[in-house]
Amino acid sequence: MKILAGMTATLGFLAVALGAFGAHVLKNSISLEMISVWKTAVQYQMFHVLALLSIILLEQRDDRAQWQIIGWLFAIGCIIFSGSLYLLAISDIKIFGMITPIGGGMLLVGWLLLLFSLIKDSKKK
Repeated sequence: MKILAGMTATLGFLAVALGAFGAHVLKNSISLEMISVWKTAVQYQMFHVLALLSIILLEQRDDRAQWQIIGWLFAIGCIIFSGSLYLLAISDIKIFGMITPIGGGMLLVGWLLLLFSLIKDSKKK
């Protein structure tokens, strides 16, 4: 979980840095459509940093393997989802947009596993 915690902090730092880069540097360099793509990438990245922080806290309370699985789905999904959108926005190479759903699928699976895990935990108490 130490690696995942480090990745979470790094992803949070990068979300802030890339958000600022998009707002101050890219705004005059790429189209409004691609600025919107960039903003979507930053938003999803930061949302999943917060989700990852929650997973890290859950794992500290209860160190079942499911929390690590969900955490890695969120981390890798975030990297693929947001990373492909960043690349699409700055390059306008459409194939990067075709990679985005892979990351999105990983994020969705992570959320479903989190849902089932929380339901299961609530039934125990």
